[in-house]
Amino acid sequence: MMCYSSLMARRKDHTRGQLRDMMIEEGHSHLASSGYARFSAKEVARQIGYSIGTVHNVMGGHDEFMAALNTRTFVMWADSVERRLDGAVDDRIGELVGAYFSFAHENQNLWTAIYDHRLPAGMMLSTEQSETRGRLTSIIATEVARAIPGMDQADVRSLTRSLIATVHGHCDLTMSGSMALMGEEDPEGAALARVRDIIGAAQTRSDGGK
Repeated sequence: MMCYSSLMARRKDHTRGQLRDMMIEEGHSHLASSGYARFSAKEVARQIGYSIGTVHNVMGGHDEFMAALNTRTFVMWADSVERRLDGAVDDRIGELVGAYFSFAHENQNLWTAIYDHRLPAGMMLSTEQSETRGRLTSIIATEVARAIPGMDQADVRSLTRSLIATVHGHCDLTMSGSMALMGEEDPEGAALARVRDIIGAAQTRSDGGK
């Protein structure tokens, strides 16, 4: 058991930045194991040997803490997609859809927490957090642009958002068990088929119907 003098020494030894890193590291681990509904900042504080007051002082309230943790999940997610694409040669769109489903399955609590947590009215993500999260969309947009050469960038961004919504819908219903209840045996394959249909139609339009 940690004695008071040791705890005080720790508090003196860590800068605010180091404390934040510790809290995000432990908080992310706790979120991954417990899920959003059972997440406890008090448990995070206990694990790192600091008071809940210190956690609130460094991370802010629940919403600020969750925003930071979910942003870290986006970093993991983007990294995993890039690794998947690094080994892709021909079917890069297929790899994108596969990477989406794989990350959700392998990190279910973290993935679900992104959508379970809602920012309160008036609260905005920081510019850094928005840019960090946007990296995933940028990776996907790059592949969409690769698949449809010559498409206007504004159209690429719009199409990318629609494709993400399509894949996410299939993935979310899969994770909840709804796809199985509907009798869909291959939801990932169904999502990929819809994506191919959408991209194929966009390619035709981009080519002028040729």
